[in-house]
Amino acid sequence: MSQHKPYQPGQFQWSFLLPKYWGIWIAIVFLMILAILPWSVQHRLAHVLGNIAFKYLKSRRKTTIRNLQVCFPEWSEEEVEQNSRQVFIDMMLGVFETLNAWYSPQWFKDRVSIEGLEHINNAQAQGQGVLLLGTHSTLLDAGGFICSQYFDPDVVYRPQNNALLDLLIYRCRATIYQHQIDHDDMRGLIRQLKNGHAIWYSPDQDFGLKQGVMAPFFGTAAATVTAHRRLLKISKAAAIPLYFYRYGDVHDPRYHILIEPALDNMPSDDEVADATRVNKIIENQLRIAPTQYMWFHRRFKTRPEGYEHIY
Repeated sequence: MSQHKPYQPGQFQWSFLLPKYWGIWIAIVFLMILAILPWSVQHRLAHVLGNIAFKYLKSRRKTTIRNLQVCFPEWSEEEVEQNSRQVFIDMMLGVFETLNAWYSPQWFKDRVSIEGLEHINNAQAQGQGVLLLGTHSTLLDAGGFICSQYFDPDVVYRPQNNALLDLLIYRCRATIYQHQIDHDDMRGLIRQLKNGHAIWYSPDQDFGLKQGVMAPFFGTAAATVTAHRRLLKISKAAAIPLYFYRYGDVHDPRYHILIEPALDNMPSDDEVADATRVNKIIENQLRIAPTQYMWFHRRFKTRPEGYEHIY
């Protein structure tokens, strides 16, 4: 009896030509066409699609509005509504920016600036790996691409459920990242850090308390992952905050990469203090461009006994 080899990321399979995948192939061609459109057209489409998503993705819209109400209590109802809508528009802009990074990378020429690159260079010069503490930005892989213009990043990723979609994303990302590390491959992640690599890692989502602790995020307790503490302790890597964002005229945008100094005494002996510290760094980053963050994720979904329910 023949045995099928397990699927390897980025590996083509003849089964991808079966009719059940034809819709995805058509979508791939369509996305490639979108990537060569002028930015003025992409920008208009993003606004249309963002407004449609805001109207019809009711659950995501409610989550976004609630998150912004909790994190920005100083905003009026009108400001919350306006910024919530902009989150969806920025998400759609990020899709086009990612397509440009994959298929039309020349579009970013002369649009990118960076601040603090010396912090990564100094750590690597001392033989350290670098764990880049980032966020789930709506820029998606466009952020990784602009970083790759200045240094060689690796990325931690979660495989797609659809094998053909996973193939597409994996191969497109291969043009940006040196290595793509499965989120379950902790040994591989530690190995790359010990080898001096810079790895983009986002500790900003709620995965419950089996993988984290409760720590304040914009003044409200949130389940905060602590896995990076273990990674840093084992690998002796430097923890360096990284943030990238779009700014300037939306019709002729620019992109900036902000790299902050390596965190001293990270990890410490207090995991709650470390989680609080990282959350505060992320807060400060998000205040630069608040709507360029995936607020439609339920950041406060874990509510242990004694904590007020958010959603």
